[in-house]
Amino acid sequence: MQRINLGEVAPEGFELVLKLEGYIRRRVEKKLLHLVKLRASIINGCTYCVDMHSRDAIEEGESTRRLFAVAAWHEAPFFDERERAALALTDSVTRLGEGGVPDDVWDGAAKVFTEEEVADLLIAIATINVWNRIAIPSRTPPPA
Repeated sequence: MQRINLGEVAPEGFELVLKLEGYIRRRVEKKLLHLVKLRASIINGCTYCVDMHSRDAIEEGESTRRLFAVAAWHEAPFFDERERAALALTDSVTRLGEGGVPDDVWDGAAKVFTEEEVADLLIAIATINVWNRIAIPSRTPPPA
């Protein structure tokens, strides 16, 4: 059962997160953004977001095979160099520990993305982590 609906209780704050969402949707390639959102949501265990982002990706033509493989992307042969770099960055930023993002992960992203693209990816990863941290504690259920 949902504990709280932030859109109703804190509409101004919720709207600001929606603005971040709008920014990243304009700036990050859709296919890549779906992978990033799905990966962070899997790591965080966010049922609402895993459901939403997998459905959205399928509706936009992503294969279910690739979507299932996001959970084990390190071993999966279905992702190109840019996708792998984005997924590695997603893992490191989502699981941010004392050491921060390792140099090899950062360098891998910097090798295949422009500085502006890396900045937009960081904002995208941060934004999906915000959504996960709203949906999980509020127990937002996926639609029936």
